[in-house]
Amino acid sequence: MPKAGIIYNDVKPVACRVAEELDDKLTAIGWDVYLATGMGGILGYSQPNRPICHTPIDQLAPPGFDRDMEFALVLGGDGTVLSAFRQVAPAGVPLLTVNTGHMGFLTESYLNQLPQALDAILAREYHVEERAMLTVQVIRDGVTVWEALCLNEMVLHREPLTSMCHFEIEIGCHSPVDIAADGVIISTPTGSTAYSLSAGGPVVAPGVATLQLVPICPHSLASRALVFADHEPVVIYSVNSSQLVMVVDGNAGCYVLPEDQLRVQRSPYRARFIRLRPPEFFHVLREKLGWGLPHIAKPTSVELP
Repeated sequence: MPKAGIIYNDVKPVACRVAEELDDKLTAIGWDVYLATGMGGILGYSQPNRPICHTPIDQLAPPGFDRDMEFALVLGGDGTVLSAFRQVAPAGVPLLTVNTGHMGFLTESYLNQLPQALDAILAREYHVEERAMLTVQVIRDGVTVWEALCLNEMVLHREPLTSMCHFEIEIGCHSPVDIAADGVIISTPTGSTAYSLSAGGPVVAPGVATLQLVPICPHSLASRALVFADHEPVVIYSVNSSQLVMVVDGNAGCYVLPEDQLRVQRSPYRARFIRLRPPEFFHVLREKLGWGLPHIAKPTSVELP
């Protein structure tokens, strides 16, 4: 019996309803269906009295979501998509992302297109686009005390965010660099259109094998975004007397002490997006973010009298 999964945002009534309908439909035609909520991929924020809130990367998969699963559908917005990939990327499950949220930058389809999308998947008329993810680890006294998968970005900053921090950063075998800023971002190409973009970083097409280092409000004209090869690991040392806060994909965090090392590197796991049509990144940029829209009227060809 073929196996499929459904991950949904259980805060949204429409996502809950559609998940039940899909479960009934797939079961009726002979599929073994497993359901899970997006909450399973929320790693949790640390608290001052509990600085570590940690679930190992390979223990986030919901029951039944394994390498025998042919595909899974995600019902939610971008936050649910990010959570879903943290749950299923180690098992290599491809996801069809269906937007029930607002921006939906990472989603492939909309609810009103779901019947046609499901038919295409069942007929295996799709292809899979793979995108790079990051492994983020906090090392304390030589021991990994926190880790997470990351599809968009890792952010390290002080509480409150407007306090300037000092960082020493090693990229691969290159000489360390010193940065004074409100914080730093390490971003994937997928995340280049998220927080990194708002902080002044460049947009990078998903297929380019790079990462970005983006300072947040740097206190120097010499500190600017840096793009480098994604096979080079990054080690960040906090040169501050107080603890910092590290956040992954906007919904998971850990306190980083002055003596900690923060390691970021390309993950062996990849996010596998189901695509029903050839991906057109510039079209998504234009549709979601307004990139490339004309700001002035273009001249037209007019015959002079």
